[in-house]
Amino acid sequence: MIGCPTSLTLATLVIYSDGSLGLRQKTVLRMRENKHHVPETVERLLDSTLESVESAEELALSVAQRAGFDDDDLMKIGMAVRESMVNAVVHGNRYSEHKKVRFSVTHNGARYTIRIADEGEGFDFNALPDPLAPENLMRTSGRGIFLIRSFMDEFEMQRRSPSGTEVTLVKYMVSK
Repeated sequence: MIGCPTSLTLATLVIYSDGSLGLRQKTVLRMRENKHHVPETVERLLDSTLESVESAEELALSVAQRAGFDDDDLMKIGMAVRESMVNAVVHGNRYSEHKKVRFSVTHNGARYTIRIADEGEGFDFNALPDPLAPENLMRTSGRGIFLIRSFMDEFEMQRRSPSGTEVTLVKYMVSK
């Protein structure tokens, strides 16, 4: 019918690494309850696997969508989270089954913040090669942090004690 308003509600189940059905049900309920952009924080302790990269990206995107970000920002957030999680799992924790990745995402109406922390040995932040330098243009890796910085409004890296690296990603929330 022309001129008839329609409403479509989509709910995506986020599958967490512990496989708990209770968590999935709570997530769907939270998604329904938060349709008015109520501030929200979600935290997870994830395994050092590529499946955790997928879970973190899905979780970050579901919170960002509920916060009101548009498709362009959702793509940027998803890519930044994916790159950060791959760095934590692959380069930080080196896929160790004994090491975890701490993941949190929060929004408060003004800022959308993601924190990702690994338990790895860390690295010298100042020794990162410039991905735009002519000698690095054809390399198949080394652009992750460059992409994260370009997709997010704020990016911070810091060493953790006793070991590990934590990144903080921030996207400002603009009134839609």
